[in-house]
Amino acid sequence: MSESLILGIDDLRPLPGASQVARTSKEGIRLLQEHRDGFIDELWLDHDLGGDDSIMPVVTLLEEAAFNGQPFHIGAIFVHSANPIGAETVVRVLTRWDYRVRRAVA
Repeated sequence: MSESLILGIDDLRPLPGASQVARTSKEGIRLLQEHRDGFIDELWLDHDLGGDDSIMPVVTLLEEAAFNGQPFHIGAIFVHSANPIGAETVVRVLTRWDYRVRRAVA
């Protein structure tokens, strides 16, 4: 049986259960593109990624993929941000595109 693929995009948290962690939205986009054709068991997202960076470019990538009829294959997306408004925005947008997403604590 193969190991689960768990990706995280967070500027600060260590996310010890993650297979790979990106620290910026740019790195997060690259990480998702590397796994574009596979199945991602879990994707952990933080909204605020330091400075002016946020998870929204990653959310846009996921949204555009779904809009084009080619959503990423993700078992579950967990939003673990300390920013409640930003986190709810991510949950609302991704839920609209039928991704399985919820708030969580990392």
